[in-house]
Amino acid sequence: MANNATSDDALPDQRFDFEHGGDDAVSSELAVHHHGPAPAADPVDEAQGEHQFIALRGGGTFVAIEATKGARPIILYAGPDMPGTAPSELATLAVRQHAPGTAAVPLRGSMMNEVGTGISGPSGLIAHRGGQDWAIDLRLVMIEQRGEHEVTLCCEDTNTAVAVCHTLSLDPETGVLTSSTEIENRADSELQLDWAAALCLPLDQRLERIFSFTGRWSGEFAIEEIAPFQGSIVRENKAGRTSHDVYPGAFAGTPATSEDSGLAAGFHLAWSGNSRLRVDRHSDGRALIQIGEMSFPGEISLGRDESYRTPDLIAAWSRDGFNDVSQRLHDHLCNEVLDKRSFAKPRPVHYNTWEAVYFDHDEATLITLAEHAAAVGAERYVLDDGWFGGRRHEDAGLGDWWVSDAVYPDGLHAIVKRVKELGMEFGLWFEPEMVNPDSDLFRAHPDWVLGADGVDAVPFRGQFTLDLTRREVFDYLFDKITKLVTEYGIAYIKWDMNRDTNYPGSGGRGAMHAQTQAVYKLMESLRAAHPDLEIESCSSGGGRADFGILRYSDRIWTSDNNDARTRQHIMRGGSQFLPLRVLGNHVGPKKCHITGRQFAMHFRVASAIFGHMGMELDLRDESEADLETLKAGIALHKKHRELIHGGHFLRLKSTATTNMIGCVARDQSEGLFSYAKLESELNTLPDRMMFGGLDPARHYRVQMVWPLANPSLSTPSIIEAAKLLEGGTTFSGAALMGYGIQPPLTFPDTCLIYHLEATD
Repeated sequence: MANNATSDDALPDQRFDFEHGGDDAVSSELAVHHHGPAPAADPVDEAQGEHQFIALRGGGTFVAIEATKGARPIILYAGPDMPGTAPSELATLAVRQHAPGTAAVPLRGSMMNEVGTGISGPSGLIAHRGGQDWAIDLRLVMIEQRGEHEVTLCCEDTNTAVAVCHTLSLDPETGVLTSSTEIENRADSELQLDWAAALCLPLDQRLERIFSFTGRWSGEFAIEEIAPFQGSIVRENKAGRTSHDVYPGAFAGTPATSEDSGLAAGFHLAWSGNSRLRVDRHSDGRALIQIGEMSFPGEISLGRDESYRTPDLIAAWSRDGFNDVSQRLHDHLCNEVLDKRSFAKPRPVHYNTWEAVYFDHDEATLITLAEHAAAVGAERYVLDDGWFGGRRHEDAGLGDWWVSDAVYPDGLHAIVKRVKELGMEFGLWFEPEMVNPDSDLFRAHPDWVLGADGVDAVPFRGQFTLDLTRREVFDYLFDKITKLVTEYGIAYIKWDMNRDTNYPGSGGRGAMHAQTQAVYKLMESLRAAHPDLEIESCSSGGGRADFGILRYSDRIWTSDNNDARTRQHIMRGGSQFLPLRVLGNHVGPKKCHITGRQFAMHFRVASAIFGHMGMELDLRDESEADLETLKAGIALHKKHRELIHGGHFLRLKSTATTNMIGCVARDQSEGLFSYAKLESELNTLPDRMMFGGLDPARHYRVQMVWPLANPSLSTPSIIEAAKLLEGGTTFSGAALMGYGIQPPLTFPDTCLIYHLEATD
């Protein structure tokens, strides 16, 4: 049976249906899409002799395609718009000639650079039938253009009986490109699909600097710059989730590109399973990027008329630096990907119980914590791990999704009642995809887990991955979770996934593709059954943080590491792709449980204000003075959260010892900026802080709104000179961006927050 589901719900007729294979296997099924007739207008942008061209334009992006029927379609250009430029001009400007020692004619490739094109370098499509029909050579047979923003190009290779449809769509507001490819088998024998990129996308030769994203548990979204190279760089992930160390995305820039200027691009795969990203620089000067789902051997096998659709490639370009690329991705996610249920109200400030009690659950203690949380301003209370089955430690209970009689003989009703009396929403932690061997579920159904026949499971947190592609497993989880959501009026699920899935086999075949689809479907089904329910994607912190999971969830738990200094780096890295409204960011305890470092409350609070703010600490251990500081910080976040979550986010130029960021209103009427000093600098005084995103022609009153007391180590300083704590001083936007402000001299682990408000 073929695993032939697509990766998302982008098309209105796409659907996920259960289909039994053997006794109880389940996969997602997608019929081949047959689009309606093309618009009456000629979909071909222009013709020059026999060559036909297509232009997609929108949001400042231009995609030029040579699309001549009977020939291989070719992307001539994808990047910032060049107004007035026709694709035919680019085709002429790109003409290449024979070079000694190469093929007698220049090889141009195609949109997948499949083997049959003869082009050097790796192909974006590798498929065969038992070693036959592998030299695929696709020729264009149909074009369907839907306005100036979207086109579908369908190709066939009659020799190998393979058909492909490429769909490219530009967001008219942001210019973000969404692209996917659907492969169909038109022969009676099965087609083994070993690799299918969403697209082979040409990369501007000037984008020499590549930034990939790596990290580890508690150190997510680390940025790794790759020096200019010739050859290939490859990032492969087979963790069964987005992963901590091989994020499916990359940024690119020129040697001169900065956050605020220069040619820049960003690429991302909207997929929560296994992935491969590669950048290839050919000896002939061409560069290509391809991203797609990485499957296990034999995992994607297509019978006659069955098809597979790649996950979406998301791409954005700008001539105004990396910040503008990020802003385009942020806006596209908010406008086109996220469900709007979370937009109906301000993002609630969280209180999460994990680092306060861990598995030591006690009803009276948890109610007391709820009262403390409400007193400092929490709006949502999340009961974390340890409330169910035999879950008194991490090696037992997963899968037994009922309230523990031993810990809560009367259920969670008393806690939920008090939480709601205090004006907070109630949220609950689940890890639905996992099971402990020490659980009633596993003892009853040891065959309900993913694995490879004859291969010992890799030990990982004392748990296995449940096989959600089986109908009975899916139904079990849906029924257990929806019963609890209904009984307790749960508004929010913290959905965790705490292990890699090393051998995701079902019925002897690789199943991570179908498993990922089933996770999406389970989330989608729960949200359909409970229209107000919100879901957080947590995976040992930020191990599953992508545009794919965010179609079905509303928040990302960025990291398990609540170390305030480390969070400054993690949030800066995560902001490359994801907006602050979805990045969970919490105030941790005075002594971080992961790093052992200690921080004052004013720094812990300031490091959490920029993001979806929350708390994860034992409030009973904090002094009255620190609780007052926490309360004031939460109030500051609430005062400005519309700006934080709805404005344009900026990463300002920072030094090795600082992190400077900001949010500016879309009408440039105000801004909130953070200057975090993380280490002592070599210079006697800190480097100047250069604001960004303001209107140079307007004037802004600058005030320091955090911390509440003057942190300067000597006086007088800029704080007194500009009356930053006493109503502020007005400066031109041009001066604030072109000359900047001198930060005061402070101790490390101090964060200053400035509010700027236009006065004219």
